[in-house]
Amino acid sequence: MNFDFSDDQKQLRDQARRFLADRCSPAAVRAVLEGEQSFDAELWKGLAEMGFLGAAIPEAYGGVGLGHLELCVIAEELGRALAPVPMTSSIYQAAEALMLAGSEEQKQAWLPKLASGEAIGTMALAEGMGRATEKSIKATVSGGKLSGVKSPVADGDIADVAIVAAREAGKVSLYLVELSGPGVSRETLDSIDPTRGQAALTFKDAPAQLLGVAGDGWRLASEVLDHAAVLVAFEQVGGSDRALEMGRDYALDRMAFGRPIGSFQAVKHLLADMYVSATLARSNAYYGAWALSTGSAELPVAAATARVSATQSFQHCAKNNIQVHGGMGFTWAFDCHLFYRRSNGLALALGSQSTWEDLLIDRLRQRNDAPAAA
Repeated sequence: MNFDFSDDQKQLRDQARRFLADRCSPAAVRAVLEGEQSFDAELWKGLAEMGFLGAAIPEAYGGVGLGHLELCVIAEELGRALAPVPMTSSIYQAAEALMLAGSEEQKQAWLPKLASGEAIGTMALAEGMGRATEKSIKATVSGGKLSGVKSPVADGDIADVAIVAAREAGKVSLYLVELSGPGVSRETLDSIDPTRGQAALTFKDAPAQLLGVAGDGWRLASEVLDHAAVLVAFEQVGGSDRALEMGRDYALDRMAFGRPIGSFQAVKHLLADMYVSATLARSNAYYGAWALSTGSAELPVAAATARVSATQSFQHCAKNNIQVHGGMGFTWAFDCHLFYRRSNGLALALGSQSTWEDLLIDRLRQRNDAPAAA
């Protein structure tokens, strides 16, 4: 079976890489990191104009209608460039939730705005420290009014609409909430990667619309997270590859004792380990992309595998890139720390690595037990 991308998809990747090289330099990432803006609004607008935001959104709802494979190759390039935009929250989660379960009215109202970049979406599951689970949801809905606190919420400080998990009559459902409406307040939170903001959202009798079927919220949220896990894995693969390239290039240029440091065995081992982890992550991400694009029953296992492998790879490559650069790598003058920040931020973006490792084990057990049960 051939898991590689088609020539057209590779051309799309090249186009995205050229666009981001021109519009999203390390200096542009630093401008967001050190400035007052929560994200690069001009880059976000440019991504929308290029059709990248709406790649997987059907044309009937203002998107380009290409598909998830095309969104995967775009995600990889966003990861390479460390793009400071709310792609994970708005496109990988909010748009996916609407496409999976939104009513026709909800899709028509919000998907064109998300595809055009006019609106930013997010998904609010967590309610403080610890894993977000179906049992941990305490926010409630009564009579179409939502009350509770969600924290942390990725890009909650800039989002226009949120998909919120809450209980009604004891059962967890998902609700669509306009964050500019009454009964909503926000508090910006500090995070290791300020280019991907975090916020606490407090709801007090905020108007909420049911998304999908009542009581089906956690199953739907899990499906959305599986979709997002594959897409974020491609961002992590892109970041891993770029960190490896930075380490390799520095090792070839930096001289010590009259020879490039890349000729020393210890540095060779660091780079070789980075290559192995990045290659393994890419393989697993491609498996996830296939499962996502085909609607395969393998998606839960493939998504968890891609998530675990890509998280390990990006953190490993970002850390070892600093090691290859030595003392200089720790300084603000070098861009290594930008990748280290992003690697740690993405490691927690959809739940911790241990959460996904546990999910992978459980899903493998369920899959292996299925024939015996039959």
